[in-house]
Amino acid sequence: MPHKEGSLEAPTRHPLDWRDPDFYDQTAIDAELSRVFDICAGCRRCVALCGAFPTLFDLVDATDSGEAHDVDHSAFPKVVDQCYLCDLCYMTKCPYVPPHPWNVDFPHLMLRAKAARYQRGEVALRDRLLSNTDALGHFAGIPIVTQAVNAVNETKPARAAMERALGVDRNAWLPSFAARKFRPHAKRSPEAPVREGERTPGKVAVYATCYVNFNEPGIGHDLLAVLEHNGIPYELVEKEACCGMPLLEQGNLAGVAAKKEKNIPTLVRYAREGFALMAAIPSCVLMYKQELPLMFPDDADVRAVAEAFWDPFEYFVSRHKDGLLRTDFTQALGTVSYHVPCHGRVQNLGRKTYDALSLVPGTVLKVVERCSGHAGTFGVKKEFHETAMRIGKPVFKAMSEPSPAYIASDCQLAGHHIAQGIEEAGLPHAELAHPLTLLRKAYGI
Repeated sequence: MPHKEGSLEAPTRHPLDWRDPDFYDQTAIDAELSRVFDICAGCRRCVALCGAFPTLFDLVDATDSGEAHDVDHSAFPKVVDQCYLCDLCYMTKCPYVPPHPWNVDFPHLMLRAKAARYQRGEVALRDRLLSNTDALGHFAGIPIVTQAVNAVNETKPARAAMERALGVDRNAWLPSFAARKFRPHAKRSPEAPVREGERTPGKVAVYATCYVNFNEPGIGHDLLAVLEHNGIPYELVEKEACCGMPLLEQGNLAGVAAKKEKNIPTLVRYAREGFALMAAIPSCVLMYKQELPLMFPDDADVRAVAEAFWDPFEYFVSRHKDGLLRTDFTQALGTVSYHVPCHGRVQNLGRKTYDALSLVPGTVLKVVERCSGHAGTFGVKKEFHETAMRIGKPVFKAMSEPSPAYIASDCQLAGHHIAQGIEEAGLPHAELAHPLTLLRKAYGI
């Protein structure tokens, strides 16, 4: 093998060659898994990130030789199943990512293994259901269905039955469905002129996301209120489907491509008309800024959308640098424990949410940069919920200290997972509020 010094250059990502039939060849996948696992077992730098690496190292240590290449290939899925594609190993830990000659991309190798398994039809009904957020949201949008689904989520016998039937852990937090969806009830934007000194786009197209539209519309209304308060005209994206991230996590790459075909033609029109595209869910922003461009590297429309997409707080901080963000805050927030979600960290945005909330007088922010353990659909599954709670334990403890007024995460799913972990551990309780909710509260609007 080459020298073991890690690369000091910034990580680069190779496009995902998912349309090549060889991408799904299990023999080739097993060979690459064996190669990468051998490198990981000799390094072990990522042991504390998630369950994938301890699982791998236990398998290696159980061999007579203590070498990864002697792990039986039939055990490889145990490692793959533990990866929820947070990307932290690639972006923050691994010294052997490209351009290092060892070319280690652990998350995309896990994705390749998941995709091959999905293509063979080796996926549970539960996983297909959980990843179909569009269908779940529209079905649950029927009022009587909304009431029934929410009642099931809150009833112990019903949750026990769901656990037996679908493998959804009875103790895992599940989102409720909103009686009034976001998109039909979103406030219209006021007209506002483009002002001098604007380097950021002076108008915003809001991509609602499945979660905001169907589960917590208040986050979307908070975003619109902050945009209006700052005199930034906005539109809701005319029509949208799921970004495809839940499908990506299952390895359903053809499903991701189908969602891309629904969304990109609409989104690219806004991008080319000079709008800043924006979504309040980090995973959706990541999908458009990084994952789709890696799947479709030669698609000019995908590139245009990626270049136009902004995280909300990335946008607000940029506006502040232009002298265009209002700072007429009327309400202090006190102490806020703020969690930086994985899908925010891997975008290399910096601490933009921290920077924006720090503008509020009388506000003290404690930042926690560690995986909460939830990771989309991973943490609700019966076989992984306990692992998700264990991964999150250090975060639960850190977020509960020192008795904050609020706990917050840009990923509201992570926020709820943290709140559940704090409650179950008997730690000091604080109100959960999305950072956009806190910014609106600070403005007093």
